[in-house]
Amino acid sequence: MYASARSNGSPVGTSHSPRARSSSSSKPNARSVGRSSRSIGPLRVGVPLLRRESATLRAVSPGGSGVGPLVHWWAWMNFTWFASAYDNDDVLYRVVTLVQIAGVLVLAAGVSRAFEDQDWVAVVIGYVIMRVAMAAQWLRAGRSAAPPESTMARTYSAGVLLCQIGWLGLLFLPEDSRGWLFLVMVVLELSVPAFAERKHPSSWHPHHISERYGLLTIIVLGETVAAATVAVKSGIEENDALGEVLPIAVGGLLIVFAAWWIYFVVPVHSYLRSSRQSFLWGYGHYLVFSSAAAIGAGLEVAVEQAVGKAHISTLAASAAVTLPTAVFLLTVWALHARHFKVGLAEQLVLPTAALLVLGCTFLGGQAVLVAGIVLALTVAAGVSLTARRTERERRTTAPAA
Repeated sequence: MYASARSNGSPVGTSHSPRARSSSSSKPNARSVGRSSRSIGPLRVGVPLLRRESATLRAVSPGGSGVGPLVHWWAWMNFTWFASAYDNDDVLYRVVTLVQIAGVLVLAAGVSRAFEDQDWVAVVIGYVIMRVAMAAQWLRAGRSAAPPESTMARTYSAGVLLCQIGWLGLLFLPEDSRGWLFLVMVVLELSVPAFAERKHPSSWHPHHISERYGLLTIIVLGETVAAATVAVKSGIEENDALGEVLPIAVGGLLIVFAAWWIYFVVPVHSYLRSSRQSFLWGYGHYLVFSSAAAIGAGLEVAVEQAVGKAHISTLAASAAVTLPTAVFLLTVWALHARHFKVGLAEQLVLPTAALLVLGCTFLGGQAVLVAGIVLALTVAAGVSLTARRTERERRTTAPAA
């Protein structure tokens, strides 16, 4: 899933010809990291879309709100890194990927029942279907590779399959013991990539990977906008509360637009050069995706509180938006911005914005609007500082040129 260091921002390799797509079965050999045209296949577009949409069918109870996104993120992440290295788009690859998608649907169908009735059968079976199919993909890749790459692929397959035994154990344990086994299995699942690639990395492509993560970020932010739009529409039509809802709508839109801008402002693919960097970056995105999704949920809560549907305090409703927004800012700074910003002023923009957004929590009904304005000013400050630095560098290098 993760690879060794690249010598520069662009990966090196020997082959630069476009990847051929074949309708017949072929071996999933590792693609050269130097291939410049790792295009987006139809399955790799459909899988994140389907998994994100099915993740919206997660638990109705607060205790289960994080399980659905965690499961879908992990399955999506494994598929993404595997596809970057071994996607040959042949018949067998497509069929196995469709099996994984079927597992997603089975899991999503059982989420509500799992948290309402503690019936985890559909969730576990759906997840096992996804992961067994993923293990089959790795096993197939191992058969067409030579050591030590084949050893890496088979270790992946064995690790994934062994973990499924533990997940099936959830179905047979008493309810009060399932939480501990769940935590143990999460740790084991997260450890499989590091263990499998400890001696030999897979040949993923940094620009390709950063593009896939960016696409999923756009999908999550899009769902945030959609959820907020539905809430605002409902508040206006059912409660005639335009005055109460409008500040939340404007502030929420500014937050989402600024979040998009901040995430994509730096070329993060040039940072992904080593296994250690890739592990931290890939795993850290769970906070990016979950906080972005939580912003949308928070906007819904804020609207419902403003129109009197949610019987919570204004402070709690404001915090439902400002806390995930601050987490998003700090996480994107840690994973992206701090590696490209120059000087103390540029480095402090996002952490300062996160603190100011947290302070907006205490502004009552105007909290979301002011938080949105803070993020808009944050984007403006970042653009201004970068432009000034670029101009100084241009003036410095011009005489030498």
